[in-house]
Amino acid sequence: MANRAESTVMANIDEKPYKCSYCDKSYSHNSILLNHLRNHLKPYQCNYCDNTYLHINSLMSHLRTHTGEKPYQCNHCGKSFSENSSLRRHMRTHTGEKPYKCNECDKEFSQKGQHLRHMQTHTGEKPYHCSQCDKTYSQNTDLLSHLMTHSGKKPYQCKHCDKSYAHNRGLNSHQRTHTGEKSYKCTLCGNSYSHNRHFVAHLRTHTGEIPYQCSHCGKSFSESGNLKNHMRIHTGERPYQCTQCYKAFSQKINLINHLSTHTVEKPYQCTYCNKTFSLNKYLVSHLRTHSSVEKLYQCSHCDKAFSQNSLLKLHLMRYNGEKPHECSKCDMAFSRKNELTRHLRSHTGEKPYQCSQCDKTFAHRSNLIRHLGTHLRKKTHQCSKCDKKFLLKGKLKRHLKTHTGVNSYKCRVKKTKLVQNGDPKYVLIEGQINNEKSDTEHDHCNDNKLLVKKEQLNVAVINKDDLCDTKVDVKEEKIDSARK
Repeated sequence: MANRAESTVMANIDEKPYKCSYCDKSYSHNSILLNHLRNHLKPYQCNYCDNTYLHINSLMSHLRTHTGEKPYQCNHCGKSFSENSSLRRHMRTHTGEKPYKCNECDKEFSQKGQHLRHMQTHTGEKPYHCSQCDKTYSQNTDLLSHLMTHSGKKPYQCKHCDKSYAHNRGLNSHQRTHTGEKSYKCTLCGNSYSHNRHFVAHLRTHTGEIPYQCSHCGKSFSESGNLKNHMRIHTGERPYQCTQCYKAFSQKINLINHLSTHTVEKPYQCTYCNKTFSLNKYLVSHLRTHSSVEKLYQCSHCDKAFSQNSLLKLHLMRYNGEKPHECSKCDMAFSRKNELTRHLRSHTGEKPYQCSQCDKTFAHRSNLIRHLGTHLRKKTHQCSKCDKKFLLKGKLKRHLKTHTGVNSYKCRVKKTKLVQNGDPKYVLIEGQINNEKSDTEHDHCNDNKLLVKKEQLNVAVINKDDLCDTKVDVKEEKIDSARK
């Protein structure tokens, strides 16, 4: 009897007669179904846009994105936030707290979203697919943000100008261009930034961290945007297309520069001859043609003069020893910021200048320009031992030594003398040294002396009245180190 009653109770528990009309879920009680239906219906709708919310608190929080109200203020820096949770996350930038730790590599994060995104770098999982195109995302929030690009909706409008944005974060970022707010301050050097991504990228110049690595060639970058741009070298993707001539570009800045060739707009004007240019770099190049321009700012240390006082100040730093830009990695300091930037690449290994003809990268623009010449000129000097070609004959000669490893030099001058040079290990050969292996004179031909080790000499009988046939077999690197 007891078993029958127990079975009846269990049957009633398992029975779920209340089914949801929006999905396949069913429930044992009507009250549970009603609570579930709120997930589909979201009864609280925003008066400014079409967004709906399950809870009134969520709606109130959303409304602040339209009204601009920010009731939660940081007591450290005065920055305000529309949500209390945002304030709590912000406080970690002051306390340094990083409660989210990766189990794979021990990296720590101050925000849960950063931690989740980082975890995807280990798994590579992107489960969220866009129904409009083939793009996939590791986070649902990233997919929702992407979907706005298909809908074209931009409900967040700037109150200072006519610009509108699909996302609130885009509006917040834009508004800083009006307010000039730079709330992200580096405690190491004092630099301030209006956007967190710029601040984080700057911090990596101090730490040397380069977390974004290319899966094709292994090159690393300090910013995800730089990696994204680099990947187009491998994929060949050119997403930026000109609407005038349909040329496509891999970088946005290249498209912007190209568009100026179609327009008559030339906003950069020369102050000396009123010529106008579409790009600032063309104006700078043109200004060099004005060699006779009056230069009022004279250096008191040398004869140099400058057309602008700011240029004179930069020049004077070389004399007064002022070097305000210090490297955080070593003890070196520089008078100009761009010199420090170039120097930092020796620590970080960054090579931002990439050859458009091949995959080679360079730390400095001048090195890239020199390298580009190797693509423009033909390599006419071919090695007879292998298939390598060289631009210069001298380079070919140096390469040939890698096959032999030894260079033979013969003295072909009368009255050659072998002279002790103080050190019993070395002998000073006086005379003119010719390279047997070359039809033309070697670099050492015009030198009157060559210092070599005694043990490297194979000295024949020296007749002062005849040509000397002394042979010297010396490896190139030893000649370079011993040559006087």
